[in-house]
Amino acid sequence: MIGLRGDLKVLVASRPIDFRRGVHGLVALVAQALDADPYCGDVFVFRSKRKDRLKLVVWDGTGMVLVTKWIEEGAFTFPPVQDGVVVLTATQLSVLVAGLDWTRVAQKVVRRPTKIG
Repeated sequence: MIGLRGDLKVLVASRPIDFRRGVHGLVALVAQALDADPYCGDVFVFRSKRKDRLKLVVWDGTGMVLVTKWIEEGAFTFPPVQDGVVVLTATQLSVLVAGLDWTRVAQKVVRRPTKIG
C-alpha cells in the first residue's frame, strides 16, 4: 500500500518506457536512467507511449510494490517527452492515477501561524 503522506516524493519519468518491463527492470531504470535510489520510499511513475497506461514502483519497507493502471477512455496527462523527471505532490499523484489533469492542481501556500502571547 502506498501511504499518501504530505512529504511523499513522486518522480514521473518524462520518457515513455517499454511496458513489458517488470519490477526488476524498472528498479534498474530508476537507479541507472533516473540516477535515484529505488529503495528510498519515493514513488517512481512511468508512462507508456500511448499515454493510456502507467506503472508505479515504490519500496514500502518490506518489498518493492509495482502498480499498473490502464485507462479505458482518454489518456493520462503526462509532462512533455524529454530527459529527466517531473516531481509531483501526493495530491497530484492521486489526481494523475484518477485519470484527471494533475497540472490543474496547485498547492496553496499557507503562512505559518505566529506565536500568540
